Amino acid sequence: MALVVICGQPCSGKSTAALCLAEALKESDSNSTIRIIDEASFHLDRNQSYANMTAEKNLRGVLRSEVDRSVSKDSIIIVDSLNSIKGYRYELWCLARAAGIRYSVLFCDVKETQCKKWNEQRREKCEATYDDPIFEDLARRFERPDRRNRWDSPLFELSPYKDNIQKSSAAIVDAVSYLTKKVDSKTRDVKILHPTIATQSTRFSEANSLYELDRATQEVTNVIVEAQSQSIGIPLNGIPLGQGLPTLNMSRSVGLPELRRLRRTFIKLTGQTSLSGPPPPSDAESAKRMFVDYLNRELGTT
Repeated sequence: MALVVICGQPCSGKSTAALCLAEALKESDSNSTIRIIDEASFHLDRNQSYANMTAEKNLRGVLRSEVDRSVSKDSIIIVDSLNSIKGYRYELWCLARAAGIRYSVLFCDVKETQCKKWNEQRREKCEATYDDPIFEDLARRFERPDRRNRWDSPLFELSPYKDNIQKSSAAIVDAVSYLTKKVDSKTRDVKILHPTIATQSTRFSEANSLYELDRATQEVTNVIVEAQSQSIGIPLNGIPLGQGLPTLNMSRSVGLPELRRLRRTFIKLTGQTSLSGPPPPSDAESAKRMFVDYLNRELGTT
C-alpha cells in the first residue's frame, strides 16, 4: 500500500518519529499491516555499520533488500534509517514504483549542533550513540530532501527540537491522512506510483494468471533468499520447494538483484509466449514448476 522513508541527521529523532507514525497508523481506519524496517531489526551496530564506505554500502543493501521483499499493496513499510543520500532515496522510490504503491518521506528537521548535543546526552545515559568522528562524517554528507524531487515527494517535515514528536504532530497527522486516504477516480491529492514498461509484468490477458504467476515466482524467490541466508554464502544444491515440485540446484550463490532480474525475465518470457500460444499457468503449483525449471537451466550445475 505504501512505503515511508524516514530521513534526517543522526540523532534527530527518526526512530521516535517512526514509532509515533506506526502507532498513529495502527489507530487509524487502515487495515494494512504496519512494519518498521531499521538497523536494529538486523542487530547491526550503528558505528560498525558506518565505519567505512564498504560497511555503509552493505548496510544500505541489506535494508534495500528487506524493503524489496516487504513492500506490497496491503502493507505500509516504514524505513527508519538515516536515508541521507538522495541517490539511495531514489532507489527506494523505484522499489515503491515497481510495486505500484504510495510513497512519502518524513523528514526530521533538526540542526546539526542540536543533534550533536542529543548524541552526547545519550552517551551520558549509556544509550546507543555515534562515535564523534562517525557522527561528524555522516552530518557532513547529509543531503537534505527537496520536495521538488519526485523521490522526496510528498515531503512531511517534523521539527523535533521545536515541538515534541507525538502522534498528534501536524506532520504525522498529515502523513497518516495521505497514507490511508481512499483513492478513486476523482482523487487528486494522493499519488499512486505506477510501474514503467521496464518493471511491469502485465503482458498477458488473464488477470488471474498474472496474479498466480507473480505470487508463485515471489514465493520461490523468498525460499531461495532464506536458504542462502542460512548457508552463509555457500552454494546450495537441492533446495526443496514442496511436494510435487522439482528440486532447485544452483552452482553458485545468487544475490537478490540477480534473482529479481531472472524473475522479471521469466515473467516477460511467459507473457510473450502467451500472446501467440496457450495462456500462462493459472495455478500456483504449475507456475512454480515452470519457474524452477527456468532457474535450473539458468543457474544449475549442468
